[in-house]
Amino acid sequence: MTDCIVAGERLVLLPERAAWWPARRAIFVADFHLGKAASFRRAGIPLPGGTTADNIERLEAVIDRSGAGHLVFLGDFLHSAQGRAPATLERFRRWRAARAALSITLVRGNHDDRAGDPPEEWGIRCVNPGAAMAPFALVHEPAPVRGGYALAGHIHPAVRLSEPGGQSLRLPCFWFGARVGVLPSFGAFTGSAVVRPRAGDQVFVVADGEVIEKKGSDPFS
Repeated sequence: MTDCIVAGERLVLLPERAAWWPARRAIFVADFHLGKAASFRRAGIPLPGGTTADNIERLEAVIDRSGAGHLVFLGDFLHSAQGRAPATLERFRRWRAARAALSITLVRGNHDDRAGDPPEEWGIRCVNPGAAMAPFALVHEPAPVRGGYALAGHIHPAVRLSEPGGQSLRLPCFWFGARVGVLPSFGAFTGSAVVRPRAGDQVFVVADGEVIEKKGSDPFS
């Protein structure tokens, strides 16, 4: 885990690809994409099982280790209406029932708009992009927000690490600009997009169970 200062607040960046805000005992997670593998399987595309369990186990580890009281999903919690497989929903329902005291907020993303809100009995507060959690504005798609520092997901940011000889490796990253911060995708099978930070941006790469700050001289493209 690695500390950084964003909008004057200390965030702890976790190798599970989540951000911990100690001052508010809050965990930020982007692009969980619950049911993505089930959605692909229903479309006839074979994917291995266990992705839901893996995502939930990593989330569980983050919550238990931090002692968080509030979990914030920055959009795309559910992948699609087709991904609402009974086994997938039941697995998350059991996890939620075991943590009934945990406050959960979902900022609706583009996939949530199509998939619909989670089942009401899960006790997840659903809000539209722009909801305030001062000094942050909670959004899904990265864009500046008047009156707050925007925390977002959506693009699944990554950087490319290049080695002599032409080999390269794409790694997920946290990317904090002047007015917008973007978290890496938490869910499995979500892909990534290589980003090109501007001078002065803070970039932290997730690799081998660590979060490493990208320095200006590092061999990233």
